[in-house]
Amino acid sequence: GLGPAVAVAMRLGAALSALRPALPLLLGLSLGCSLSLLRASWSHGAAEERCPAPGPPAPLDPGALPGAAQGRPDPGHEDFRPRIVPYYRDPNKPYKKVLRTRYIQTELGFHERLFVAVLTSRATLNTLAVAVNKTVAHHFPRLLYFTGLRSAKVPHGMVLVAHGDERPTWLMYETMNYIHQHFGSDYDWFYIMQDDTYAQAEQVKTLVTHLSINQDVYLGRAEEFIGGDEQARYCHGGFGYLLSRSLLLKLQPHLDSCRNEILSVRPDEWLGRCIIDFLGITCVSQLQGQHYHTYELAKNTELEKEEEEEFQAALAVHPVSDMMLMYQLHKRFSRIQLDRVYQEIQNLQMQIRNLTALTPAGEAGVTWPVGINAPFLPKSRFEVISWDYFTEQHLFSCPDGSPKCELSGASKADVSEIIESAVEQLNRLYQPLLRFSKRQLLNGYRRFDPTRGMEYTLDLLLEAATQKGHSHVLTKRVSLVRPLSKVEIIPMPYVTEATRVQLVLPLTVQDLDFVANFLDMFAMNTLDTHDNALLTLVFIYHPYDAQRVGQVDVFAAVKAMVGELEKRYAEVKIPWISVKTEVPSQVKLMDIVSKKHPVDTLFFLASVWTEINMEFLNRCRMNTISNWQVFFPVHFQEFNPALVYRGEQTASSSTDFLRDGHFDRHSFAEACFYNSDYMTARTKLAAHILDRDEVLESMEVFDVFLHYSGLHLFRAVEPGLVQKYTLRSCNPRLSEELYHRCVLSNLEGLASRSHLAMALFDQEQANST
Repeated sequence: GLGPAVAVAMRLGAALSALRPALPLLLGLSLGCSLSLLRASWSHGAAEERCPAPGPPAPLDPGALPGAAQGRPDPGHEDFRPRIVPYYRDPNKPYKKVLRTRYIQTELGFHERLFVAVLTSRATLNTLAVAVNKTVAHHFPRLLYFTGLRSAKVPHGMVLVAHGDERPTWLMYETMNYIHQHFGSDYDWFYIMQDDTYAQAEQVKTLVTHLSINQDVYLGRAEEFIGGDEQARYCHGGFGYLLSRSLLLKLQPHLDSCRNEILSVRPDEWLGRCIIDFLGITCVSQLQGQHYHTYELAKNTELEKEEEEEFQAALAVHPVSDMMLMYQLHKRFSRIQLDRVYQEIQNLQMQIRNLTALTPAGEAGVTWPVGINAPFLPKSRFEVISWDYFTEQHLFSCPDGSPKCELSGASKADVSEIIESAVEQLNRLYQPLLRFSKRQLLNGYRRFDPTRGMEYTLDLLLEAATQKGHSHVLTKRVSLVRPLSKVEIIPMPYVTEATRVQLVLPLTVQDLDFVANFLDMFAMNTLDTHDNALLTLVFIYHPYDAQRVGQVDVFAAVKAMVGELEKRYAEVKIPWISVKTEVPSQVKLMDIVSKKHPVDTLFFLASVWTEINMEFLNRCRMNTISNWQVFFPVHFQEFNPALVYRGEQTASSSTDFLRDGHFDRHSFAEACFYNSDYMTARTKLAAHILDRDEVLESMEVFDVFLHYSGLHLFRAVEPGLVQKYTLRSCNPRLSEELYHRCVLSNLEGLASRSHLAMALFDQEQANST
């Protein structure tokens, strides 16, 4: 009787042992399906609970919002959801390489947060509008001024849109049309204010971050129409008002009808009546728990004594009668905001102390300063951050490598500020018992910790005075931290990868041995891949070689290589330019090349040792922005293989080449820039040197952009630019600084310190035997 039971048990055990590896997967699938069904039933149940009440439609409710505002899906609001832009390939059309933008914001279709429009007039353009620009304009991401003047003179630093008609209602109509046409698809919120309004920029930005963008928002100080519907409200223009993008899109088709049908002297009443009549939306002063606080400024108000809660919480203050009052308001609200921040910091530090006491580490786990990241802990001796020593007059860690240099500029201001701050903090701690005054800075140390900021250690010689007048000189060591503040993303103009790169390669007689490898890499990485890049060669003839060019052309072999490339690639043309000079100045060569190309050309000034690849060319396109930024990459220079390997092994592979070289910061041979930017900087240089061409021999293209352009100079290490080792020929006819750079580049490019030490050791061993 036990036989069948045992057989069944054995079969069941075998089946379970076979299914045991798959049990977690089966359990996970069943649990996921159960939760999804449960969530779907809850969602359907919640949706079915909404039942409209019978009866006539309700009257207009202030703040009533259609569609998504009432919790119902609205197809018109699909535009606000992030989406991935699809790339559809038509099989009937020839294949074309897809160019991705590389920007997440563009890929997902995001909009910028806030656009601000300021309405001004002839009488206040150069007074109140300028005051607005100097106080709050730099706090908003985008701000434009709108006026009815025709051909008005624009104050410095302001972007003005002149409509040519000073009627207030017409100005409002044209402004709304302009905003919709130029910025309607780029921003989520639109804030309209007058130049006699002071708006707290940070509070306005905080307000829009707490509002949902999928609603039709008309938010401001709600006012009643004179003799109109009691429930209808318009937003008072003097206190500013906020419009959502969805409302602007729905309003734009009705603006022409509003202009013809609605008569009003006040532009804010005209806009409010237009929104109410055609969209059924009235102005509200609070929405989604957010209040639009305002304050009406009375005459002869003493701002320093104004302590009302209504004043301190105001987003907008109106009316502001003159420029001085605008500046006083800005000072007062800046102080209020600063006090709030300091109080919040103290509260957070207290909470951190209380919570840290409950952790296993206890009070010993509290970092100093409280709330700032702990110092970086190196895991090896190579990660140790060194301290720089300084005094009040000198710095002992100089950028040029010298052991001692004078403390000046921003460094001197930094040292003076931290000494003053240290004495102030000591007085705050010990007053009124002691009063400290600085005698001398004995020792100063500072280092930059990327996890927390700049750290300082100061040995101060102080004079301490008591309340009774006794004084004593003492030495005290203090530590300070200048923490990293809020990290911001710098707005950059949009660029694409479709830009054509024009390579410029200067060649001398000493470079002939390396041209073949350069042309092979150029053909492999650009011509074979059909990359949008062209090449121009600059042959630099010595005067002696130029005289014999009819009999013997030193660049004949290079020209033959170019002819072979043009035969192999029929659509490719590689032009060359011949120059006769004894001193191949980089600036003089670029002057010749610049005149032969359009102003919108993107140049990549290369060297013959550069190995061109598509990865770097894309970074050249992305990092170079017309009228904004130029790019000077720091190439990776491989060490001398004779010293690194000493015949024992071959050169390392491309995956670990970083062990066998260094980034050559002394070389400025490679550069990416637009021709228009170079021409602008070169014009300023010409006006400065006044036809003294010998000055150009002491300069490189980097110096031209550094001293004679207001552009960003982006200097960064570039692992995509790898150069094989070669001993550069340094021209003694160039300036002393350029010659010194070339010699340093050669010396540091020999080998690392460990490799040089091993070579010296081997040499001493050989000499001793």
